[in-house]
Amino acid sequence: MTTPTFIDSHCHLDMLDLGNYDNRIENLLEVIKQNNIEHMLCVSVDLDRWHDMAELVKDYNHISLSVGVHPGAVPANIPASHDNFAEMLQNPKVIAIGETGLDYHYSIEHKIAQQSSFITQIDIAKKHQKPLIIHTRDARQDTINILTHENARDIGGILHCFTEDWEMAKKGLDLGFYISFSGIITFKNAAELREVVAKMPIDRMLIETDAPYLTPVPYRGKANHPGLVPFVAKTISEVKNIPIEEVARITSQNFRELFKDNLTISA
Repeated sequence: MTTPTFIDSHCHLDMLDLGNYDNRIENLLEVIKQNNIEHMLCVSVDLDRWHDMAELVKDYNHISLSVGVHPGAVPANIPASHDNFAEMLQNPKVIAIGETGLDYHYSIEHKIAQQSSFITQIDIAKKHQKPLIIHTRDARQDTINILTHENARDIGGILHCFTEDWEMAKKGLDLGFYISFSGIITFKNAAELREVVAKMPIDRMLIETDAPYLTPVPYRGKANHPGLVPFVAKTISEVKNIPIEEVARITSQNFRELFKDNLTISA
């Protein structure tokens, strides 16, 4: 059987500490390559640092980009607007809008501002026909309500780093979204989340690291990077009792299907 290759559907390469790689991203990318990672989506959290992120990965065809304002960055120095996204959306590496969404975990002080930013980015995604990357935390109902009311079904996307229950997953699936799982599913205390994995149709699943965060077992406590995404796939294979090669093949196929109209660079 051929060696499986994997796609990390959500990472933050610009946030990784390159100190262990002689401060050269090419050294990190070589380590990632040795772990059979064929493609990565490097995800934006604000517009202030977007150009630095794009510059970091500009020479690598196997790295795509998103552009977005994370709910935790609201109110942002550069807010979400059609005008502020315009230049970045001209970059052919940009295949998605986000990460955007709602996060009420630490404070609801900026709740209305988050909702406004979220709605704006859904509108941008629909206008430019680029799928959404959704972050949601302690905001289940508002997230689903906004996605529904703003007709996000028309563009679709990913509920990333999913940590919610099966009811939330079903609502996301009903809206045409894919569900992405991170290293959290490898954690000892994530039994309920693994139950969601068990119920999920694999043709709607993606895998991610969210690096440098959420390092999977057995490397928990160390810095995360996309080369560790096979450990997420391994847990899915165990939960669903299917070969890891199938998890790799189907999740990669799902990624290509979601981004087929935007993924013009080679993997």
